[in-house]
Amino acid sequence: MKKKSSYNVAVVGAKGAVGSEMIKILEERKFPVADLRLFGSARSKGTSARFQGRDVPVRELKFEPDEFQGIDIVLSSPGALVSTKFVPHAIKTGAVVIDNTSAFRMHPKVPLVIPEINPEDIKKHKGIIANPNCSAIIMLMAVAPLHRKNPIKRILCSTYQSASGAGAKAMRELETQTRDVLDGKPIKKEVFPHQIAFNLFSHNSTIEENGYNEEELKMIQEAHKILHDDSIRIATTCVRVPVFRAHSEAIYIEFERKMPLEQAHNILSKAPGIKLVDDQKSNHFPMPIEASGGNDVLVGRLRVDLSCKNGLVLFVSGDQLRKGAALNAIQIAEKLIQKN
Repeated sequence: MKKKSSYNVAVVGAKGAVGSEMIKILEERKFPVADLRLFGSARSKGTSARFQGRDVPVRELKFEPDEFQGIDIVLSSPGALVSTKFVPHAIKTGAVVIDNTSAFRMHPKVPLVIPEINPEDIKKHKGIIANPNCSAIIMLMAVAPLHRKNPIKRILCSTYQSASGAGAKAMRELETQTRDVLDGKPIKKEVFPHQIAFNLFSHNSTIEENGYNEEELKMIQEAHKILHDDSIRIATTCVRVPVFRAHSEAIYIEFERKMPLEQAHNILSKAPGIKLVDDQKSNHFPMPIEASGGNDVLVGRLRVDLSCKNGLVLFVSGDQLRKGAALNAIQIAEKLIQKN
């Protein structure tokens, strides 16, 4: 992709929760868009999305070889199966695809990138760059700056994942179920396998033979790939909670050597994309309600792990639709055109 003053951009999955956020962030960050092309499913055909004061029509994705002719950058979030079908066509036309699905993340020749952590991996792309799992991004934004100063031996992470991680329909299901419970009506389950209103449950992804669910394994595998370090021992427990958007995580870290709290505070206060929210006096720490709609990952509740010689504990919240998905993808695109 040649250096230009502006770029033709396509968004695939434009009417989904992440796709809609991508369109907003392109405009917010004044990304140099020459032409915006939107794609969706057959259900989205005939709809439009607002961008720079005009309505941009959504086209039905048909998986045709010339569908992305003239496009420089594709921002993709349609689901893994759809990505595997259309991405080869897009690459052949000369586009670079930044894919938010799980389809290519663990492919050995596809860079998996968080721009604040491993931007140098972008240059290794062969037409596709993978956007990591939302929970992995939020965890690593807090963990990686500390790891660079003091190598991490072990991470234990429990997530509190919002409905937004399952898409726009899941967010509507949480709202509808909440109203129905309060009105004394029977609830309907369409997206989640269990009631999400006033409840929490193990993440709704496939349980593998080792007892971990798919989401938990993604966090482990992707963390190793992004940090270029398979030696870190990681255990995760992923849980859905009745929150509209923004995931939260409790993270226990064991370092090679002791890390004083003051040093951890200092490192995180200077880390890009991080906002420290750590007011012990008023018991004010990261909350999803304050992370929602924001670009920063909120980090706080820092304390010594009393059960571990070289351990620290912290709590984080980050907007799953923004830094956990759409914003990270657009930051990759920004780095891509800067490096070119």
